[in-house]
Amino acid sequence: MRQRPQFPGSAPGGGAGLPASALRGVVDLGALAAKPQPASGSGPASQPGGGSGSASQDGAAGTGTIDSPLVFDTTDATFDADVIERSLTVPVVIDFWAEWCGPCKQLSPVLERLTVEYGGRFVLAKLDVDANPMLAQEFGVQSIPMVVAVVGGRLVPLFPGAVPEAQVRRYLDELLRLAAENGVTGTAAGGEAPAEVPEPPMDPALAAAYNALEENDLEGAAQAFRNVLNSNPADTEAKLALAQVELMLNTRDLDPAQVRAEAEAKPDDVKAQIAAAELDLAMGSVEPAIDRLVGFVARSAGADRDAARVKLLDFFDLLGPEDPRTAIGRQALTRVLF
Repeated sequence: MRQRPQFPGSAPGGGAGLPASALRGVVDLGALAAKPQPASGSGPASQPGGGSGSASQDGAAGTGTIDSPLVFDTTDATFDADVIERSLTVPVVIDFWAEWCGPCKQLSPVLERLTVEYGGRFVLAKLDVDANPMLAQEFGVQSIPMVVAVVGGRLVPLFPGAVPEAQVRRYLDELLRLAAENGVTGTAAGGEAPAEVPEPPMDPALAAAYNALEENDLEGAAQAFRNVLNSNPADTEAKLALAQVELMLNTRDLDPAQVRAEAEAKPDDVKAQIAAAELDLAMGSVEPAIDRLVGFVARSAGADRDAARVKLLDFFDLLGPEDPRTAIGRQALTRVLF
């Protein structure tokens, strides 16, 4: 005799109860089910056309709206293979529905669409309670729609009623977390990963700048980035790239020993100090580069002081606001300015 998913009877609200030996994490699903839901439906159905829970606004009327191997009908005759055996490798969500049930026709398309969207991480078994009354009775179904899951042969109650799509997603995410904790992490055949969204084409002017950079044409790249900024001054990518290219241009022909000797001999020469600071920055000595110009700002005045200040701001833009050295450098600059 076949082994049904383990559940000892009906729980309040028409859902199936869960034994103490059942899956870990089901308490979390129960807490999720207890969250307030918009009330737009009545209680348990007592006649055709009835239903429980609140109607989702996301699904169109009707069932069986998606043709996918991940969504299938199950019956009393096929339940073992459809649900119990399959649940050993992938979670199986069961949608209890009937043709006369209005809320079912709102919920079912949502479940079907999400099943395909999740790409085979679970499958959806649709069970018509009118055609399979014995199964509905075994699961303690008192109103429809009702949604449960089976993971590793164990029952996991999900929710009664046609709940909103956002809440359905929360149940499904929690179900997958629970399944993973219990080693049920397979992917059903027929599941496809979401298609990658192609990146939008690059601005031709920006592409020209990067092409020049790849060819080591620094002057051409700098001019191309300036062209981009002339058309769009707010283009942060072009601004950052231009600052990097200009730093490379300013330091590529320098003799490090000569630059540092000149900066040492001329502590009050703004050009000598900026050259030494740029060389330090290009060689990765960020803190010494900042400290050099902050010190120059502290002891200078007028146009020279302003030139060093502007160069420091260029350094900060180049490093970016996330770099902690930017914040430290800005604080040091503020102290000497004010």
